[in-house]
Order: sequence, then structure tokens, then C-alpha cells
Amino acid sequence: MWEQHAVRIRAGEINQLAVAETIARHLWNNPREEGDGDVVAHQLKDTVARSLTGRLLSRGALSLFIDTFGFAKPEEDRLWRLWEGSGTISILAGESAMPSDRIAEVAAVLGPRKHQTVSLHDHVYVGFDGRVSSTRTLQVVEAIADRLDRIPYIYDTNAITLETGQGCGEPTGSLYQISAGFYATDIPLSKVLSRGDTLTLEYLTSYSYPGNFDDPQERMFRRAALGRLENLDLRVEFHPGMLPAGVWWAVWDGVEGDIIEQEPVTLDSQYSAHRYLRAMEKAVVGYHWSWPEDES
Repeated sequence: MWEQHAVRIRAGEINQLAVAETIARHLWNNPREEGDGDVVAHQLKDTVARSLTGRLLSRGALSLFIDTFGFAKPEEDRLWRLWEGSGTISILAGESAMPSDRIAEVAAVLGPRKHQTVSLHDHVYVGFDGRVSSTRTLQVVEAIADRLDRIPYIYDTNAITLETGQGCGEPTGSLYQISAGFYATDIPLSKVLSRGDTLTLEYLTSYSYPGNFDDPQERMFRRAALGRLENLDLRVEFHPGMLPAGVWWAVWDGVEGDIIEQEPVTLDSQYSAHRYLRAMEKAVVGYHWSWPEDES
């Protein structure tokens, strides 16, 4: 958006005056207060410079950036959480999916299970570049042992950023390996739970995929349940400027196995696919999709 207003573009640099021009033009058509219809880029240059260099970002300035550049709702939510002072960011790195014969080994490392999931909602967002960008997770946990103060967070991709929110404390431990190519960290809870207590957790997982559309891992999202999982709500939303050629709901034969059943899915008016399962046990489910040939 800003490049069309830049006289000179340098690779890897943001032209601040061009950004200011973009915001000014947005205000002409969407004035917030008297005088916005006549604002010029030079009047906004200092605000843009302070914001982009991290010196000062006011609530009003962040709101203006979000409105001008049309950030998607997951991105907007994340920006507001960071602006409000989220310091709970950890970088996780994995190598591959967990082999099915490692389940017992993983269980031995993590120890006895101390919680169960009452409900789990995953909202996956696929960005304009076709990459799986982030997953916003809402999880309700119930303690099945006293003094539950953390739950394990397990993943298998090669680069992840975990950002915690409601119901979570600040992660203090580092990523640790629990099996070959399989890593975990702990999500501290905002309070210690006694047996039978419940707590709602919110956290955001961001991904750093290289952008290889030929890699099946970059064209799917799966949720695995080693035991029993209640109330799974899984939604994948695509950027309207990068829609897939086809989307399928599928069941896999374990994390390493092939698809054993699938059905095509039609996206709704919000460019998303949605599926609710009352319960899932020892299964792997999710979505996979294909891109138009000219995007492959």
C-alpha cells in the first residue's frame, strides 16, 4: 500500500513518508476528527517515525495503523496484546512430527497427566502469502490432581513463537526435548488449581514456515489427541486475497500415517472452514488444502 506512494524504494526498508501519505489518504476518506480531511503526510511523519522505530506508539496511532492497512482480526488482536504489555513470548523449534512409537517415551518424560481438556478451540489463520500464519487457541482445562500450576505445550514444527494471554502466567522455562524431533515447554497457569477446578487459557502460536507450497506440512493443520479430547472446535480462515483451490477435512492414520478418510469442504462467507467434534480419542484430524496451479 505504501510503496505506490514512495518515490524511492530500498530493499528491506520502509519509506516512512510513504507510510504517512498512505495514512493521510485513509483519513481523507475516513476522518476521525475535524481537520482529518485536510491532513497531509508531513503532519503525520513524526507519528509514523516514532511508531516504526519503537520510540512511542500511542493507542490512537496503533488504531490508525490497523485501520489504514487492514490488518486481519488475528493480527489486530495480537498487536493489541503486545501493545498492552505482553512479555510472554518464547521461541520454540522442532524438527518433525512425533513418531507414533514415541508416545510411551513422551508420556514417561512428562510424567502422570494432571489435567484434562474440557474444551479446545483452534482458530488458524492462513495469510496473504499462503503460509499458515498463526493459531489462536482457547483451552479450558480441568485439574485432575491437586496443585496444578502448569500444563505442557507440545509441538512439532521447526520454528514457533508462543504468546500467552488470559489464564496464563509468563513462561520461565526454556524449550526442552522430550523425544527425537519432538519438543515441549510449559505454560504456567495464572493460579494454582485444586482437583476439579477449571481455568480458561488463551495463547497464540505463530509459525515461521519458509513458504514452500510443495511441502504438505505448509498446506495443512492437524490436531492430535494422544488420549481423549472433549469439545474440539477447529476453524481455518484464509486471507481473501489468497484462497485455496480446494479444502478437505481429513482423518490421518496417526501423526506419521497417511490420510484414511477425507471430505471436501466449502468455505463460508468469512473464507473459513469449521468443524466441531464433541469428543476425539487417539486420533489425528484436521484440514489440508491445495493452491491454484499458478500459485504453486
